Amino acid sequence: MSDQLKTILDGGRYFEGPRWRRGRLWFVDCMARTLLSISPSGDRQEHAVVTDDTPCGLGVLPDGDIVVLTMFKKRLLRFSGGALSLYADLSGIATGTIDDMIVDGQGRAYVGDLGFNLPPPEGRGAVGRIILVTPDGGARVVADGLRFPNGIAVSSDHRRLVVAEMDGAGLADYHIAPDGGLSLRGRFGRVNEPDGICLDGDGAVWVASFTEDAFVRIDRDGVERARIAVPGRRALACTLGGADRRTLFCLSAETSYEELRKGKSVSRIDVVEVETPGDGYP
Repeated sequence: MSDQLKTILDGGRYFEGPRWRRGRLWFVDCMARTLLSISPSGDRQEHAVVTDDTPCGLGVLPDGDIVVLTMFKKRLLRFSGGALSLYADLSGIATGTIDDMIVDGQGRAYVGDLGFNLPPPEGRGAVGRIILVTPDGGARVVADGLRFPNGIAVSSDHRRLVVAEMDGAGLADYHIAPDGGLSLRGRFGRVNEPDGICLDGDGAVWVASFTEDAFVRIDRDGVERARIAVPGRRALACTLGGADRRTLFCLSAETSYEELRKGKSVSRIDVVEVETPGDGYP
């Protein structure tokens, strides 16, 4: 399937947080600190610059506004009317750098708190958490004991949340209570350093495996069902979009941990058509 990949954007620095919204893919370039969007045909637009922090995760509110996570100041910013404004300040509740996030169809934001500050310390353990930010501005911890929580996805029925554990080499599966609280069902799948994820209509998860240089589809039983290789490139994040949500957008970068520390990275976005359409958020 990797031979069917089509590049729609190249030459960025470090693309993250892909979210399909109103006919365009929205995402950030973490290193360039920009909020961007692109059409399937390659029409790229720059919407905003985060001047004082590193943007990473994105969410889409029910009214269509974008929420941008900034990692080190631990804030969520709302992009509306062409400008960014403070949506939530999590510096008083997050115990470490915040990384990825998702907003569900009810406007609830689930935010990954690493539990430590980047760069990752040795022997960091299962200190990660998920913080729920409700539309009324409330924030509370709804999950803990995670090993570097990364990509997060929520099913369309708002009953299931999956989070990638980058240090745990797999996926954690949660039941969502009506009030947004989480209870752990269990863990499934085996993939090295899972980064961004998305769900499809079969309940399977597309996972960007940072160190396997591949996007991997894992079913509910943890069995690998498909693999899209991007040799020599780190797989960063993915989402299903397009008119029928069968277009898999694959964000990757030519870099390494050592090169990242030096700010050296070249990122691109590829697309490929898949059989099973996307479900839920992103």
